[in-house]
Amino acid sequence: MTLPITEQPTTPTGEDLFVTVHVTDGQRGCWRGYRDYADRIIGPGATVVDVEQRVPRKLIRDLGRSGWLSALLPPEWGGAAIDALRYGMMAEELGRTCQNMRNFVAVQDMVSGAIWRWGTDEQRQRWLPALAAGERVAAFLLTEPDVGSDAGHVTTRVEDSGDDLVLNGIKKWISFGQCADVFLVFAQYGGQHTAVLVPRDRPGITVEPCPDMLGLRGSMLAQITFDDCRVPRHAVVGRPGSGLVFVASAALDIGRYSTAWGCVGLAQACLEKSAAYTRRRVQSGQPIAEHQLVQRMLADMITESRAARLLCWQAGEAMQRADEDVTYQILMAKYFASTAAARIAGQAVQLQGAAGMAGGSTVARLFRDSKALEVIEGTTQVIQQLLGRDAGGMAHPGYGIAAADGGAS
Repeated sequence: MTLPITEQPTTPTGEDLFVTVHVTDGQRGCWRGYRDYADRIIGPGATVVDVEQRVPRKLIRDLGRSGWLSALLPPEWGGAAIDALRYGMMAEELGRTCQNMRNFVAVQDMVSGAIWRWGTDEQRQRWLPALAAGERVAAFLLTEPDVGSDAGHVTTRVEDSGDDLVLNGIKKWISFGQCADVFLVFAQYGGQHTAVLVPRDRPGITVEPCPDMLGLRGSMLAQITFDDCRVPRHAVVGRPGSGLVFVASAALDIGRYSTAWGCVGLAQACLEKSAAYTRRRVQSGQPIAEHQLVQRMLADMITESRAARLLCWQAGEAMQRADEDVTYQILMAKYFASTAAARIAGQAVQLQGAAGMAGGSTVARLFRDSKALEVIEGTTQVIQQLLGRDAGGMAHPGYGIAAADGGAS
C-alpha cells in the first residue's frame, strides 16, 4: 500500500552515515563545517563555473585562505594535516555542490602531494606554500592524445642536452591546463618513466584549450605541447624511473579517492533534488512521490548512494591504516561510486522530466558531470579489469575487513 506523503521518510543526508559507522565528534563537526562552507561559497557559483567554463581565481584564493587546498600536507608546507576520512568528507561536499571545484582541489592535491613526497627541498619551498595558498595553480600531465589509461607507454620524451633536459611531446585532456602555473609532466627519460616539474613560463610550451566538454566543463581542460622545452636537471621529481610506479601511482590514489567521494556527493545532490521535486510535483491529483514506481526509483537511489558512501569510508579507513590493499579498496570505491552516481543522476533527470533537461537545470549539470566521473582517474572498464585480475584474493571472506588491532583479518 502506498503511504501518504506525510508519512514518507525524510530525505537521507550525509549525516545518516554517522549511524552506520563510528564517527567522532571532531569528524562530525568537521563534516558540518565542510557542508556549510560548500553551501555558502561553492554552491552558488556552480552553474556559472559550468556555463563560463572556468574557475575564478578569486574562488581559488578563497579555497586557499580557508584551508581547502593541500589539506593533506603538514602545516609547515601550508597544509592542515587532515586525515583521509576528513578529506573524504570534504570531497563529498565539494562534489555535492560543484564537481569542477572538487576536481580542482583533487588535482592540486595530487601535484602538491607528489612534490611533498618525492620532490627536492628547493621544489617544495618554491611551490608548496604558493599552491596551498591558492596563489599558484598546478596541473597533472599524464594523458596524451593516444595514451590514456595505458600510462606506462607515454610518448613524451625527455632528453639530455648539456646541463639541461629537453622535453618534446603532447599532453591532452589536462584538467586546469589552461590556467596552471606549473605542470607535473610524465615522460620517458632514457627508456624510464619519469616525472618532471615544468613552470608554465618556460619557452617551448603551447597551451590550447579543449572547450565544450560534455561534463566537468569548468575544469579548463587543455592540450599542452612541448617543443624543445628546456628545464634544468633538478626539475626531475623523484628519480628517473620512478614516475609511474611511485610518483603517479600515489597521486592517482588521491585522485581516485577524491573522485569516489565526489561521486557520493553528486549522488547525494541528485537524491536531495529528486526528493524535493517529487514532493511538490503534482500529477493526477497527488504528489508523484506517492506513486509506487517513483518510490522504487527513490529507494534505489538511497540504497546505492549509501552503499557508495560506505565503500568510500572503508577505503578511507584503509588509507589511514596504510593497508596493503588500500589501492584496491580505493579502486572499488571509485568503480562503484562512479557507476552508481551515473545511474542516480539519470534517474534524477527522469524524475524531473522535461524540467530536468532544461537549460540551467541542476540535475542536467549533474548528469553530464556523472559521465565524466566514469572516465577520469581510470575508466570504468579499466578499473573493472584491474579489480578482476585480483578476483581470487578479493573473493576471500576476510578481504577488506580490518581486525581489531588494525591488521588484516
